[in-house]
Amino acid sequence: MRSFLASSIGVAAAAALALPLVVMTSVAASSAEPPPTAEPAGSTQSLRLAPLPGADRAADETPEQGLAQQEVRPFSLVGVVWDKPDDELHGSVQVRTRGRADGTWSDWQDLETHNSDHAADPDTSEAARPLHGSTAPLWVGDSDAVEARVRPERAGGEPLPQGLRLDLVDPGTGPADEDPGDSTRDKQAPDVLPALDTAASQAEAAEVAGPTAQARPYLGKRPRIITRKGWGADEGLREGGFIYTKSVKVAFVHHTASGNGYSCAQAPSVLRGIYRYHVKSNGWRDIGYNFAVDKCGNIYEGRAGGVTKAVMGAHTLGFNTNSVGIAVLGTYNNTTPSTAALKAIEQLSAWKLGLYGVNPTGKSTLVSGGGKGNHYKKGRSVKFNTISGHRDGFATDCPGARLYGKLGAARVSAAHYQGRR
Repeated sequence: MRSFLASSIGVAAAAALALPLVVMTSVAASSAEPPPTAEPAGSTQSLRLAPLPGADRAADETPEQGLAQQEVRPFSLVGVVWDKPDDELHGSVQVRTRGRADGTWSDWQDLETHNSDHAADPDTSEAARPLHGSTAPLWVGDSDAVEARVRPERAGGEPLPQGLRLDLVDPGTGPADEDPGDSTRDKQAPDVLPALDTAASQAEAAEVAGPTAQARPYLGKRPRIITRKGWGADEGLREGGFIYTKSVKVAFVHHTASGNGYSCAQAPSVLRGIYRYHVKSNGWRDIGYNFAVDKCGNIYEGRAGGVTKAVMGAHTLGFNTNSVGIAVLGTYNNTTPSTAALKAIEQLSAWKLGLYGVNPTGKSTLVSGGGKGNHYKKGRSVKFNTISGHRDGFATDCPGARLYGKLGAARVSAAHYQGRR
């Protein structure tokens, strides 16, 4: 995403540019003193973006929109949201934030604008919900002031989407904020599902397959998984009930495009922020991914419904049926994923695919549900590698070039974890 220059906007213009917007969430007061602590359950502030003054434009040029520097309640994750999910933002989005700890403003940071590829499949009950378009969310850490600017791609080009707003997410606090990798927490069920040995994993697979199914000769051992309770998911946010598909044939690997500036101790907070953003900002029924992995190799349960089950997610538009979405927290266009994160992908894929008798080095066929930007029309049968990148089914950079380039080796390692030679 190319950067751009904009005139500095004084704080005095904030009141004129940032009209409060009440959308399922609380709203920042431009003159109120931010409270000293974050809300335990989390919250979202929504601020309207408005045309920025001071720049000469041609008559046919869409004005740049943004938000002047404004003090707000504490937040840690930010994204730009608009009215219609099918509208695309053809342009650039940047934000600056002020850290609470030292009062220092960050440099301008880019938000990934092409985010419609993560969504519920068309013609599903989730797609019928009141959804919104959005950028990918960006993790900025504990902050209390923000500035934003959105610039169209070119003069006379596509107009910016209607109803642009800046959503600032406070992820609240959770039980896993101290150290998600602390193995002593494994005894504190249901915070963590401990790793299983071969015999226990086989017993689990037999339960999933049912009494009349054949035993799974190739199965990865279940890795350690931090549950939704373990990372502090507020179950009151999501829609009740679960939606299941028949099987799990393909594991789609993603990156969250939320930046790499988090510590592993902050990963549960990042996940809570993404969860709130997916539900309150995008309008989805739950977090879109079935699992998440942080850069220290910790694995997290994503969408609710049971880690062994074929839960339908909202991660790969058109191919959420009979697949599982595994997202690595971070951005991997130019950053190489850690060895620990890759190992987690391999072990998780070996176990999850193995539960359904799938070879990680093989191929499986899925039927496209269609959707704008999908590589394949609705109803077309498509053969995928059983461990694929998001970009294999959709016109997207996800999971980033550096992560995508590691998937070939991940397939081989996952097959090894299943006991295949």
